[in-house]
Amino acid sequence: MSEQLSSTAVPSGSFLDRYFSIQQRGSTVRQEVIAGLTTFLAMVYSVIVVPNMLGQAGFDPGAVFIATCLIASFGSLLMGLWANLPMAIGCAISLTAFTAFSLVLGQGMSIPVTLGAIFLMGVTFTLVSVTGVRQWVLANLPKGIAHGTGIGIGLFLLLIATNSVQLIVANSAGLPVKLGDINSLPVIATVIGLAATIGLERRGVPGGILLVIIALSVFGLVFDPSVKYQGLFAFPDFTSEHSLIGQLDIMGAFNPVVLPIVLALVMTAIFDATGTIRAVAGQANLLDKDDNIVGGGKALTSDSVSSMVAGLVGGAPAAVYIESAAGTAAGGKTGLTATIVGVLFLLMMFLAPLSYLVPAYATAPALMYVGLLMLSNVAKLDFDDKVDAMSGLTCAVFIILSCNIVTGIMLGFVTLVVGRICSGEWRKLKVGVLSITLGLVVFYMGGWAI
Repeated sequence: MSEQLSSTAVPSGSFLDRYFSIQQRGSTVRQEVIAGLTTFLAMVYSVIVVPNMLGQAGFDPGAVFIATCLIASFGSLLMGLWANLPMAIGCAISLTAFTAFSLVLGQGMSIPVTLGAIFLMGVTFTLVSVTGVRQWVLANLPKGIAHGTGIGIGLFLLLIATNSVQLIVANSAGLPVKLGDINSLPVIATVIGLAATIGLERRGVPGGILLVIIALSVFGLVFDPSVKYQGLFAFPDFTSEHSLIGQLDIMGAFNPVVLPIVLALVMTAIFDATGTIRAVAGQANLLDKDDNIVGGGKALTSDSVSSMVAGLVGGAPAAVYIESAAGTAAGGKTGLTATIVGVLFLLMMFLAPLSYLVPAYATAPALMYVGLLMLSNVAKLDFDDKVDAMSGLTCAVFIILSCNIVTGIMLGFVTLVVGRICSGEWRKLKVGVLSITLGLVVFYMGGWAI
């Protein structure tokens, strides 16, 4: 297998190899291309979900579609070409929901002021990133909570994927969730797809995850009436009267009523996006000997700058997508993976009808497989330090129970601090850890949490 991979590697010293450090990180062009395609297909649903959510709040869906593609393209290209990391950026689904249902529909904010708030959030978020505050947060992230975040995100991916195909659904009575219709086509296709993915990956078949996505998409086109070919090409209209590009109202966002919302968005993004970046980097083995992210500073800045762009073009706040882990599981190790995702989202603006050819059950197995892989972080917990390990597990469990990464991280920090004090190990607590814990508790107790 290693001989086969080496045959597809770029020549040593070539421009691609030098720019992306492909061979240095143990990858090949073919591997990076497959990883890029896998990540793109795993997150292409965003071009449907984001316009639909914001459309319910009065945004023009066509304009949001263009904005979603532009944000994902810009952010992923920045992450790939500048930070050289295999992480894709797009409109954060959680923050999209907050934008639509809380800001616009809930608080009655106009669309221009909302976009202005998103831009200010991006500016503040970028300042926090370039001044080293986010890097400081990462440096003060205890190992147990760092690994627990990876475990929790893996569980979160499993829940998102299974719910998207109605394998796991909401329960009207008793426990919060229950098994969906096990006889439905999406559920059957998802379960078989997961098993096939596991089998192909075990055999070391190059691009096994991508092959399953393509196979299930073809299956859906042939046998599923809801998957229909709706054309190939659609030219985006940048000059439409409904275009949201440049329509933000920055001065309106400086309203004293809006500023706390901007700060809430920043706080959420700091811990949500930072935790996701750390988890995906760990999945791709891109942590140095001190457990720091390789090129972490640039990675942290890339997603914050992308949120500024989101406000400018008329979309939701941006963040690194958890689905990037599907690409790293497929072998992505360099920025070439993210670059390919960025280029594909740029093309997506002209190939909008194709997005409907990838049903949820085609990508759900990939996300479930990655979620299962990320559970291996349990083995990295140091149970000789029970307080650290249990705070990590607390973080993981409450990420999935609350469906919120920041909530899990907050409860993990509280468990760690109180646990250290009660165990008589208070000397192990760093000032940075105490500061972060206090900040998170105030953030939640003050009612600013999203």
